[in-house]
Amino acid sequence: MAEKPSILVTRRLPDAVLERIARDYEGILNEQDVQYSASDILELSSRADAILPCSTEKFGADLINALPARVQAIATYSAGYDHIDLGAAKARGIVVTNTPDALTDSTAEIALLCLLGAARQAHNAGTILRTGQWDRWEPTAMLGVELTGKRLGILGMGRIGRGVAKRARGFDMEIHYHNRSQLEPALEQGAVYHEQPEEMLPQVDILSINCPLSPETHHFINAERIASMRDGAILVNTARGPIVEDSALIAALRSGKIAAAGLDVFEGEPAIDPAYVDLPNAFLLPHIGSATVEARNAMGFHCLDNLDAWFSGKAPPNRLV
Repeated sequence: MAEKPSILVTRRLPDAVLERIARDYEGILNEQDVQYSASDILELSSRADAILPCSTEKFGADLINALPARVQAIATYSAGYDHIDLGAAKARGIVVTNTPDALTDSTAEIALLCLLGAARQAHNAGTILRTGQWDRWEPTAMLGVELTGKRLGILGMGRIGRGVAKRARGFDMEIHYHNRSQLEPALEQGAVYHEQPEEMLPQVDILSINCPLSPETHHFINAERIASMRDGAILVNTARGPIVEDSALIAALRSGKIAAAGLDVFEGEPAIDPAYVDLPNAFLLPHIGSATVEARNAMGFHCLDNLDAWFSGKAPPNRLV
């Protein structure tokens, strides 16, 4: 019987995924789920034909260039891949894959949770309840806004952006979007396309960020673009934290320029800007967009599908380079 390929798995993954790894591969596992350093990865990868990392491990050019020649593939347990230097991997001849389909529904659902949580003052209302400040019903207390009929702008109309739009239509929201290119009418489903995001921002009541992080989108939502938005707009980010400039958003939340924000991702997470914590109009979650049993299993299965294909001489279904 041919020897099984060996894969370094950098984090503790769901049991269903580990069972499949045990069946088909020689797994180098992180049973204690410790955070590996670059030197840990280099040491452990000396026995690996492939690496299955998460977004918590940064594969910059230095690390990729230092990987043993034995390593053929990096199958990241994530849809995003900004933690991997694709150019360096390509130059080394290392295949990189991701999991773009696995977390569409779960992340779109979290975007709607963030949208609702921000629009209805969920954090502020929950704090009032839990701290014993709620002593009576008041006609003008804890007032949020309804989603029904509002204009939702989606920055990035990929799989997740379209998933958000699909769910938002259930609230009779009017969908606007900016994307690198306009979608086919069947995918647009009546959404209004804006070739330039600066054209869209002043026209929407709520902005949902669903684009990838890139050099072009880093700090894309800054003070200037926030100033162009409607007074009292709502901002939701379930994509990547660094797309938003923290200081600009915090200032806008304090001033009321942005009425509320729903955030599942942050720059520098988990060490988020502490100013967010004290804002009553910030609905905050600890990056749980893909935190469902279904999504986390599917992410692992997508990684293994990619590796299965590669080691059997076929094209991985989600190959990036």
